[in-house]
Amino acid sequence: MSTFTIGNPVFVTYMIAAALMVLKIMGQGWMTVYRMLKSDSGLASPEDLQPGLINRNPRPEQLELNDYVDRSRRMHRNDLENIPAFLAIGLVFVAISPPLIAAQILMYGFVIARLIHAVVYATGQPHEVRATFYTIGSVIVIVMAVWVLVAGIGLAI
Repeated sequence: MSTFTIGNPVFVTYMIAAALMVLKIMGQGWMTVYRMLKSDSGLASPEDLQPGLINRNPRPEQLELNDYVDRSRRMHRNDLENIPAFLAIGLVFVAISPPLIAAQILMYGFVIARLIHAVVYATGQPHEVRATFYTIGSVIVIVMAVWVLVAGIGLAI
């Protein structure tokens, strides 16, 4: 069985988890745009004040911080700081052929942790709640990285 084919259930697990996380990153960007349009505020750059089809009456106050928009922007930044590490180590993790159950627990665990993190962040829950789900996702990526490192060292010796 080839490692990076749909005949490998570990790779299929990665495919599903990676696709969900890419959709999360892309969807969060669109959520930020939606929030800017809905609130008519929270624009990011001075050039956003040029008149156009969407912003027919630009005003300087549209550049002021809007927590409704900025919360989504912070969520997007958090995704961009965390999900790429999962995507990278997840692919290498597949290459070392871990047990399927371990791959499923770790990869789907990361997806679930990130999705709960997003809900908690979007609804303004206390930092401790958000940090719990960030930590779960982070520890999962670290476990995968250490597993890959140990396997790599074992092969190099």
